[in-house]
Amino acid sequence: MQCSWKVVLLLVLASLAIQYTAIRTLSSKPATMCRVAKHTGCAPTVAASCQPSSHILILATTRSGSSFIGQLLNQHPDIFYLFEPLYHVQTTLINSSLRSRPPSAPSSPAARRLLLGAYRDLLRSLFHCHLSELETFIKPTPQQHRTQRLFRRGASKALCSPPVCPPLPPGVGGIAGGTTGGEWCVRRCGALNLTLASRVCSRRLHIAIKTVRIPELADLRPLLEDPRLNLKVVQLVRDPRGILSSRMDTFPDSFRSWNMWRNSGRRPRNLDPSHLTATCQDFLNSVSTGLARPSWLKGRYMLLRYEDLAREPEHKAREMYRFLGLDMDPSVLRWILNNTRSSGTSAKHKFGTVRDSAATAQSWRLKLSFHMVQLVQNLCNITLSQLGYRMVNSPQELTNLSLNLAQHTNLLPFL
Repeated sequence: MQCSWKVVLLLVLASLAIQYTAIRTLSSKPATMCRVAKHTGCAPTVAASCQPSSHILILATTRSGSSFIGQLLNQHPDIFYLFEPLYHVQTTLINSSLRSRPPSAPSSPAARRLLLGAYRDLLRSLFHCHLSELETFIKPTPQQHRTQRLFRRGASKALCSPPVCPPLPPGVGGIAGGTTGGEWCVRRCGALNLTLASRVCSRRLHIAIKTVRIPELADLRPLLEDPRLNLKVVQLVRDPRGILSSRMDTFPDSFRSWNMWRNSGRRPRNLDPSHLTATCQDFLNSVSTGLARPSWLKGRYMLLRYEDLAREPEHKAREMYRFLGLDMDPSVLRWILNNTRSSGTSAKHKFGTVRDSAATAQSWRLKLSFHMVQLVQNLCNITLSQLGYRMVNSPQELTNLSLNLAQHTNLLPFL
């Protein structure tokens, strides 16, 4: 006797719900720690009155430039930065058959609600420096609060520097921030002590987290309205045509039919554009929410286009820091100068941030055929218009790089 697909789906969802409930029940919550604000005189003896200065969430989608903007925050000495901690929730709660889907696209509304609830719970814990909450999602399970498996640990300076990591010997240089994936950090630092990392987090003035696993801005409303958090969201968007090109290069197996089209000039019959329409719809929904200016977003939301950041990295970085209410440390300026004017081999790493940023933002125009661009424009025409991206109407316009497709638009933070 065969089960219907509805019964199978219900069983899968029930299993996920039970698994997540068990995880939440069994996980022990550490004592609340105070972030020692070195500029305010807050001392450990008055920990109960200390409050975090700010919590920052970078909301983006896959291959939209979020690693780049994350590093603009990671370089600041007062910011504790985490790269995609929600990855561990996704890989634990979604079975392997669904992992080829875009990170922001669960398979059903019920699975989406379950996953979003888990994401929000973990974000709330991490913003309070409860890094031990990650332990129930990291596989294999950390032993004595130590793990070698934190996703992209090397992208965080705080997790690759003393006291979390042993100091470098005198005269030996090092890098932090992970321009080539951060493998050096794991090799040199060894297993990550999550208890010690939590302590370091509690001593930073601000916490920043980057994620591509929250589909829409409205999904963050419970966190934005939480009085225990001082959350500000920087949403990064990118031209969907550029997103497609970057995904094709970065994930060739998942985009085999798209690459076949690019290489042969013939559109395959099995071409699946659903990931692209989902991304454009998520962008449109989020921007519509932001432009509506609901009270729960006042002073907490900034929309930023990747193309503007790539073209004027210092200006846009200063604009972002002003919105966050932070001074831009000289180390951030140095990083911008060193990481936006390169065309070397390090720019080829899929999570790398060393590159000619202005050229990278337009490189898709020399990689996609005009017919491919036309398809994206037809699927995402409303989103492109809403975000101020110009359509191309001929192959000549497509490859004319002097023609700016990211038209001027007044995307001011909601203050």
